[in-house]
Amino acid sequence: MTLLIPGETCWRTERAERVAFLIDTEAYFAALDAALEKAERSILILGWGFDPRTRLSPDGLDGPDDPDEVGRVLLRLAAERPDLDVRVLIWKSALPISASQEFFPHKARKWFQGTKVSFRLDDQVPLGACQHQKAVIIDDRLAFCGGGDIGVDRWDTPRHLDHDLRRIMPDQECHAPRHEVMMMVDGDAARALGEHFRERWLCMEHEVLPPPEGAAGDPWPAHVPAQIVDADVSISRTRPAWRDQPEIEEIRRLTLACIAQARDIIYLENQYFTSPLVAEALAERLTEPDGPEVVLISTGVAPSWFDRLTMDRARGAVIWRLRAADIFGRFRAFYPATPNGRTIIVHSKTSVFDDRLIRVGSANLNNRSFGFDSELELSVTGETEDERRNIALFRDRSVGHFLGYTGDAVARARAEWGGLIPAIDALNREGRLERIDPRRQTRISEFIAAYHLGDPSAPSDAWRPGRRRERLFRDAREMAHQNRLRHGR
Repeated sequence: MTLLIPGETCWRTERAERVAFLIDTEAYFAALDAALEKAERSILILGWGFDPRTRLSPDGLDGPDDPDEVGRVLLRLAAERPDLDVRVLIWKSALPISASQEFFPHKARKWFQGTKVSFRLDDQVPLGACQHQKAVIIDDRLAFCGGGDIGVDRWDTPRHLDHDLRRIMPDQECHAPRHEVMMMVDGDAARALGEHFRERWLCMEHEVLPPPEGAAGDPWPAHVPAQIVDADVSISRTRPAWRDQPEIEEIRRLTLACIAQARDIIYLENQYFTSPLVAEALAERLTEPDGPEVVLISTGVAPSWFDRLTMDRARGAVIWRLRAADIFGRFRAFYPATPNGRTIIVHSKTSVFDDRLIRVGSANLNNRSFGFDSELELSVTGETEDERRNIALFRDRSVGHFLGYTGDAVARARAEWGGLIPAIDALNREGRLERIDPRRQTRISEFIAAYHLGDPSAPSDAWRPGRRRERLFRDAREMAHQNRLRHGR
């Protein structure tokens, strides 16, 4: 059965000559820095957050005039290249979130005022929702998409050291270790993401942007090898029903379809894991005697008090539900830690289903990302033996880097021990992947989790948690009915 259906589980599918997976922001920022320098006609940046002080090549020292600050890079390129159109479209964040980011990106407007860089704040979302899509498109020939924001607290290496002076921020403090994943594509897939940006710009500014013409170079970073070549790349979105915009639930539908059709391994990396629909879909697979393994890697404790109050409480209920359904011992929920036990913030939103599909994007496994916030992700299917091998390599490398092992070591352990979970158990001698053990719920916690406070599923229930609970139960019942029909029960 085909998973990626235009108009259902994806917007469209386009060809890419090259696809690369960038694990952690050191790889992303290095590739972005190299690609920006090759831009000829356009640089389009779409994001949730943006801080022009973000350094693309941090060295452990921070000064007032660092030339690798992304804001300075964009200003220099725009001034040096008369034919280069630079546009940045960032969510106009709510006051509590802006305050936590030193009021960036709002302050970023002053950086670019009176320059050739067109910087706008996007407020075309329902009250309480956010524009959460993250993409960078260069000349419509190269694009980045994933969970990574261009911010001062995002850079890290796959080693996730306990202390790394290169994680320095403008206030001279060092931020916590952080894990991110981005996908880089070229060809028609990059061109489609350019179209997507121009659609959002039109919605915001009522200005029609023509596609860039005449770019002759290749912006692909020379130091980054393509991991998959000549691949179909599918683009999926979430967009809430608002004003004259119809609802788009491609990511939600794709997530449930992927879970239903997985054979051997469901590997999930995600910042938030609160969706009862995902929980019920996974629970059903866990009750099957020959169903897939399910491995979740998330953050141990959310870094903000609001997320600890809302997302962590709801995640605890979901994990309890899956542990109850796990009668065959095929479910694990982990959080990663540094060698000395410091928690690594998992901000990535990526998933691998068997060795046949990899998804990288901005969507969390929560209600908001399925119907309230605007989201964007890319998917690549393993149609050939080489593509399937590279998808498995990415998954094994992702698991291995948390454990301090190579992807090859994880692959060998899987073969030796007969699965991903026993491989992790065998290699996790230092305890770098810790089990997520939900705290016992208080009555207040149970209320927050039951009504998913802070995690709306649509604009219609944004301020009506009772209606949200009704909708989630209705959707879960409908999904269970469809599953019974599919299995002839």
